[in-house]
Parts: sequence; structure tokens; C-alpha cells
Amino acid sequence: MSGPRRGLVLGAGGVLGAAWTIGALCALEEETGIRATKVDFLLGTSAGSVVAALLAAGVTPEEQRAHQRGEVLDGSLLNDVDFDYAFGGRPPTPWPGVGSARLLASVVRDRRLLSAPVVLAGLVPRGRGSVEELLRLVGGIVPEWPRKPELKVVAMDYHAGARVALGVDSEFATTPSEAVAASCAIPGWFAPVEIGGRVYVDGGTSSIASVDLAAGHRLDEVFVLAPLAWMASPESMGPSMWMLQHWRRSLTRQLNREVEALRADGTKVTVIAPSAEDLTKLGTNPMDEHRRLDVLETSMRTSRVAVQGMRRRRTSRANGRPVRKHRDLQRHADASEAKRRDRS
Repeated sequence: MSGPRRGLVLGAGGVLGAAWTIGALCALEEETGIRATKVDFLLGTSAGSVVAALLAAGVTPEEQRAHQRGEVLDGSLLNDVDFDYAFGGRPPTPWPGVGSARLLASVVRDRRLLSAPVVLAGLVPRGRGSVEELLRLVGGIVPEWPRKPELKVVAMDYHAGARVALGVDSEFATTPSEAVAASCAIPGWFAPVEIGGRVYVDGGTSSIASVDLAAGHRLDEVFVLAPLAWMASPESMGPSMWMLQHWRRSLTRQLNREVEALRADGTKVTVIAPSAEDLTKLGTNPMDEHRRLDVLETSMRTSRVAVQGMRRRRTSRANGRPVRKHRDLQRHADASEAKRRDRS
């Protein structure tokens, strides 16, 4: 008899979000014994799509962590990969003018598309940064779509505003590297990516994780790692962090709705999001490469605590002891203190 069908949903978050996700995956594996490369389904958005694609090719979280640290592991597919995590530093000056008038027109026609990130994606000039680094990394390791685990990569149609889960069964033939490049094409930073005559940009523009797109894949359990979710209060709150908080809380509300949609499909869902300490380390710029290793190391430690708490709650439920219900896995050491900060 086969075991439960499991999936991983890895959300957007830039360079730092990828580092946080890798740290969290290492902790999840160590504490639960679940192997990220052995799950049945992988759904990745933006930075999460890079991590997901590597997992689909058998590159373990431990190997990805070693590469982040500049270490070499025997037999790792990443040993000979020279990847620029800073993407060459600052992006080149974007093209002048509105990025996608057609996207703005789509929002006017369909108010369901209306959100600040989508409108901003249409307004900001088209980016000129190159995605060649991603094409080279993913293309060299994942040249074809794997059959197991099933891999889906989320991008946003730059004209229609619709989310698209690219994969082996996509309407237009594409490769994993093209899909990942499209999913990571941050509006205003990287150039949009054309696939099958359509133009795509960062999937995180329309949703930070697109959890609901995992519905319909007959999954018993899904772990969602969402580095852009805001479920705690950072240890310090300057003006820029304060403004970021309000934007990210709105994105988190959308994430929670998507989680409920997947639960309604009969799937058990656990959300892992940054703790208060993580949020402080992540700061306000997800592309700040200088924070990457600090974010990685912090995530491994805080995520371990979070997963241990998750396991204790599950054990209590199994033993019939009352436990406080959590809408999602709120990863911070003192929930009451975080709520007090929010009210103040």
C-alpha cells in the first residue's frame, strides 16, 4: 500500500526568499524525515521555482544549502555550477514608458485581477535585466520536465494578468529553464520572457505562492513555505518596514484564502512562514545578496523550532489532549507578544 501523496509549495521571495526556503527545507527534512526530493508534487513561484526545479532533479536541500555557503559536497550536481546570486548587482535602467498597457486594460475589464502588485507590474517600465543566469543554472540540471515529482512553475501573463502553471502538459511547449526564468522575471528588473507567443513575468506578481493551484492533484498533505508571508512582527520596525508590513499582510490574506481553497479540496495543509527574527534578517530588500547567508542560517534554526512545535501539536491531537487551534503555522516564539505589537 502506498503512503500519503505529499506536495511542496514554495513561494516567491527573491534571493533572500530562496535562502530562507532552503534553510526551512533542511529543517523540515531533519525534523520530519520527509525527503523534499521524494514528494509527489512540486509547485514553485519565482525564487521558489528555482528551488523546486532543483529538487525535481534530485538536488537535495542539503546540496542547495552547501552551494549557498560555497561548500562542495561529494557527487552534488551543483559542485561545478558558478551561479551569481547577486545577478550582477543593480539592474540596468529599464526601458522608458509604461510596462504593459495591455495588462492595465485587462485589470480594467476584469476587476478580479485588481491588486496593487498587478497594477504596479503594468505601470513600471519593462525591465532590461537578463535571465540568462537562471536559464544556464536550471537548463544545465533540469533539461526536461520530470515525471516524478510532478513540477509546476507559476508565471503571470504580462498582457492578460492570469496566473499560469507551466509544466510538461502546458498549452505551449516549454522547458523547465524557460518556465523558471519567466516565473522570476520581476517587472521593472528583468525583461519579460516569451513562451509560445505569449509574454510572462514573475509569478509572485499575482500571488506569493498560488497555493490553490495545487488543488486537483490528489494530494493528501502539502507543506507551504512562504518567505513573503507576514505572520509575525519583526524585532525592529522602521518606516520602510512599517510600510512593507501593510503590503505583505494583504498578500498574506490572499495566501490564507488560497490555503482554505486547497483544504476544501481535501488536502491537509501546513504553512511555514518567517518568524519575527527571520523578518528582521530579511529586511526590506529581497534582492540584498549581502544578507543571504545570515538569512539561511537563521531560517535553519527558527524553522527547526517551528516544525518541532508543529509536531508537538499533532501529537497532542493524536493523544486527545486539547490544543490551541492555529489557522496557519505562525512561526514566532511568542504569539501573544506579536499580537500585542500589532495592536500598539
